[in-house]
Amino acid sequence: MRNFASQVRYVARHEMLLLLRYPKMLLAVVVVAVLPSVYAAIYLTSVWDPGSHSQALKVAVVNLDEGVHYQDRVFNVGAQVVYKLGRSARFGYVNYDDSEQARQDVRMGRAAFALIIPKDFSSNAVPGAQLGGGKLVVYASEGNNFQTAAIAKQFANELGHEVNESLNERRWSMVLTNAAGSQRSVEELRAGVDALRTGAADLQAGANQAATAGRALSNGSVKLNAGVNQATDGFKQLGNGLRTLDSKRPPNSELNRLKAGAEALASGHTDLSKGMDELQGGSHKLLEGAMGFKTEADDSLLLPTRVKDGVGQLAGGLNQLDDGIRTAADAQKKLADGATRLSAGVGTLTTGMRTMTGAIRQAVTKLPEDSQLDELANGSAQLSHGAGDLSEGLQKLKAGSQALSSGLVLLANSLPASIDTPEGSPEGLANSVKPIMEIDAVVGNSGSGFAPNVIPAALWLGAGVAAFLIHIRVLPRHAKKFSPPAKFIGKVSVPILVVALQAALLGATVTWGLHVPVHNIAAFATCLGVASMSFLMIVLFLSRTMGDAGKVFAMVFLAVQLSASGGVLPVELSGGLYEIISPWMPMTWTVQAIKAAMFGAYGGAWTTPMTWVGLAGIATLLLACWIGRWRYLHPAQMRPTVGL
Repeated sequence: MRNFASQVRYVARHEMLLLLRYPKMLLAVVVVAVLPSVYAAIYLTSVWDPGSHSQALKVAVVNLDEGVHYQDRVFNVGAQVVYKLGRSARFGYVNYDDSEQARQDVRMGRAAFALIIPKDFSSNAVPGAQLGGGKLVVYASEGNNFQTAAIAKQFANELGHEVNESLNERRWSMVLTNAAGSQRSVEELRAGVDALRTGAADLQAGANQAATAGRALSNGSVKLNAGVNQATDGFKQLGNGLRTLDSKRPPNSELNRLKAGAEALASGHTDLSKGMDELQGGSHKLLEGAMGFKTEADDSLLLPTRVKDGVGQLAGGLNQLDDGIRTAADAQKKLADGATRLSAGVGTLTTGMRTMTGAIRQAVTKLPEDSQLDELANGSAQLSHGAGDLSEGLQKLKAGSQALSSGLVLLANSLPASIDTPEGSPEGLANSVKPIMEIDAVVGNSGSGFAPNVIPAALWLGAGVAAFLIHIRVLPRHAKKFSPPAKFIGKVSVPILVVALQAALLGATVTWGLHVPVHNIAAFATCLGVASMSFLMIVLFLSRTMGDAGKVFAMVFLAVQLSASGGVLPVELSGGLYEIISPWMPMTWTVQAIKAAMFGAYGGAWTTPMTWVGLAGIATLLLACWIGRWRYLHPAQMRPTVGL
């Protein structure tokens, strides 16, 4: 009787010999050994560093903020938020102009979530009148992706905190700026007071000079008065001289005689002018008679030539006489005019002499002596000097008054009209921005949110387990001549019934057992049925092509699909290969269809993704009918795959 250790060694040796006898078994051992590592690698690589792929997560940004003019400053917090988000590059931000279009893209899964900044955001957030006055709307769909909605909520909270901190920093900056402005105002006020003090000193000095100049002007005025008195005496002496001059003037009788002679001269020239006119008329008549006689003489044949020549000379002489008389008459007229002017001038002269005599008589008593005029000049000089000093003093007084006025203006400008104090309430100033979450396709809890990702995995797992119930390549000997579709469909009839039962039980467990609300129960049931059958066809196709290794590969394929369909994280955060293959995985479309049916996600559009899943199932069914070899056995030789 062997001991326990020997028994163990005996059994183990025979198992090892079996592996060496069948190399395929050795390969299977290697595959089984590697399988946990493959599973771990698939899951870990899908969640290895989601933060490094966050830019692949598309976030719609709609900035409708119109800004606000607040305390002589222009604020547009919305533009600043968008700028900082772009600089952070945390997500793949895409700017939208239409908020409804952004919401539609979120509902249809084209964007992870949306940030909508209302047009009155700055006007409500900057003053801080009330707590959470500025609303930041974050729109997400829990039904599309529960994890993405959780990220959106975290993003909303962080963004609200950052915007509040930024606004608080700007408010404190304004407060400190006002404080600095007050300090500058105090410095300007001090400078104004100094200028006012300097101007007052200059004004006092100018006033002193003006007083001194005033006294000098008074003294000069006294001297001027004395000089004027002396000038009066001097003018008396001038009167004596004028009287002497008056005594030497011609008498009035002589002036009258001069005036009468001038008038007689003018009258004689007038008579002479009349005589010259008469003389000129007679000369003209004589010339006309001589000219007429000359004409008759020239025409007469009886008169000798000497007579004719004498008559011509007589006519020429008379003509010259007429010209001379005319010239003398003109000269006489000019002489008469001169005599008339002379008579008028003499009259004016005599009248002026009489007037001058009266003036001289009046001026005689008004002229001072020369010394008195010198005193008058000295007094006037002193008055001029005093006026100069007064002018200089007044200029200084003017400059001082200007400095005083400038100082007062500076003082007035330095005084603040009012004290700027922050507006709003304490709560509003502390937290004036509040993010608002708008959730589409609401999910009741975390379990319900993960249900669309777990249900396809459960269906796939059920299909894989159902495939283990049959030998996929073994048929009864009598079925050898059957058509390929009849062979395959007949062979998989039991797994089909099993997965149909699985789908029904899974649906009942979700809706009745776990009480998960379902938006469209008919669509949900259809998705479970189509997905379970399609998954079974895919697993059986893999088993037909690769045998039992295909079943193992189906389990590995399950891990790949869970990572590529966003079952653990949004597939955008997995990055790399998972993001590329995600649209080609049947489980990706199954998850989308179940979310649409359960929560109304993706606008409730479940038919399109479920159609693709159904087509994948039909395609693999048709391929499985003709791919792979069958092994035919006697019905008595067929054994169940599961030993109980």
